[in-house]
Amino acid sequence: MAIAQTLETIFNSDTSIYNWDNLDSYWQKRLTPAFPPHQTPSYILYPQSESELAQAMAYAYRNNEQIIVCGTGTKLGWGKSTKTQLVISTSRLNHLIEHAVGDLTVTVEAGMKFAEVQNILAAANQFIALDPAYPEDATIGGIIATADAGSWRQRYGGVRDMILGLTFIRADGEIAKAGGRVVKNVAGYDLMKLFTGSYGTLGIISQVTLRVYPLPKASATVVLTGDKEAIATASKTLLASALTPTAIDLISRQLVSQLSIGKGMGLIVRFQSVAESIQQQSARLIEVGEHLGLHYLTYSDDEEANLWKKLQENLWLPTQSSDIICKIGVKPSEAVALLGDEIASSSAMGVIHATSGLGILRLEKPEMIPQIRSFCESKAGFLSILEAPATVKEKLDVWGYKGNALDLMVKIKQQFDPKNLLNPGRFVGEK
Repeated sequence: MAIAQTLETIFNSDTSIYNWDNLDSYWQKRLTPAFPPHQTPSYILYPQSESELAQAMAYAYRNNEQIIVCGTGTKLGWGKSTKTQLVISTSRLNHLIEHAVGDLTVTVEAGMKFAEVQNILAAANQFIALDPAYPEDATIGGIIATADAGSWRQRYGGVRDMILGLTFIRADGEIAKAGGRVVKNVAGYDLMKLFTGSYGTLGIISQVTLRVYPLPKASATVVLTGDKEAIATASKTLLASALTPTAIDLISRQLVSQLSIGKGMGLIVRFQSVAESIQQQSARLIEVGEHLGLHYLTYSDDEEANLWKKLQENLWLPTQSSDIICKIGVKPSEAVALLGDEIASSSAMGVIHATSGLGILRLEKPEMIPQIRSFCESKAGFLSILEAPATVKEKLDVWGYKGNALDLMVKIKQQFDPKNLLNPGRFVGEK
């Protein structure tokens, strides 16, 4: 009660503070995966301005109160569970600050939903070149905090390549800024890259300026399916060619079957340009596939949009509470071996971006994780558990990181958050 009474003097609205019992079922469901079994937070706060957010963080700092930071909570299950009394959501910091159409930039508050920003940009024939999980509900701040890029990284790069500037609340409640609102801004340290993928452990992102791109004039997708060796050859040929796809993903045979697009492994390739260029590039890829004995399908317009939506849904949307979703990374040359050999005899589904070697696996059996993690690590890669039942996360190392940057990461955390108040225990190397 003391916490609530103190915070009520900070917030202007009595609808900004909720205790667990008064929280609606939507938020209870979203928050539960962030906590150990049978444990829940006492309060969740919804600051309605950057100033309120800073004051709430300052209160936590003065009182050594650990907090969990989130947007709409779509990815609170990612990483290790933690225990705090206090949750702070940025979901009401959801306003457009500036859309500089001519400069190809947009500045928004961190709690604004990705889909809402895309709708605003689409009116000016522009878009943010990211393809995150849960795009309808995920917030801009959450996407940055988890470095959730998706398939468009082939053409446009990852999340950190989109950020031009950000404002964040330090652990002591002070407001700080990095970068700016213009594309050529190069002043200061590159905190934008540091905050990308930091899982809310270094500060609370409150405002972001992002690079945007013109919407493509046309779009089409070619899917090749068949023998894994032929798929590997097609991917290698494509990457060495002069073709310019915006997405190149390798997909497991289980996912191919689930999408009803053929048999065997798959290679899904998206071309976005003027219609003539798309037609020529698609024809060239189909020619490569036919030469290798691969089956092909082509998609455009609504059919193409539905294909990519179904791909997302099969990887991310809940089906069984026991399912495990992992982020993986391997050398790109080993992607086919992972999808075609390591998980071939199981019901696991997976997708790996052909150029980066980063991807997502969806598993039903936790006993597969040590084997797949061992394979990834032997190929200079990794496996991190994103979503899984609490019992699985208690038994397995969620992050599985054994690299030599751990000490540096711990020192950075200590410098930004010396009291360990922000998302304690959630990220790599934290106790």
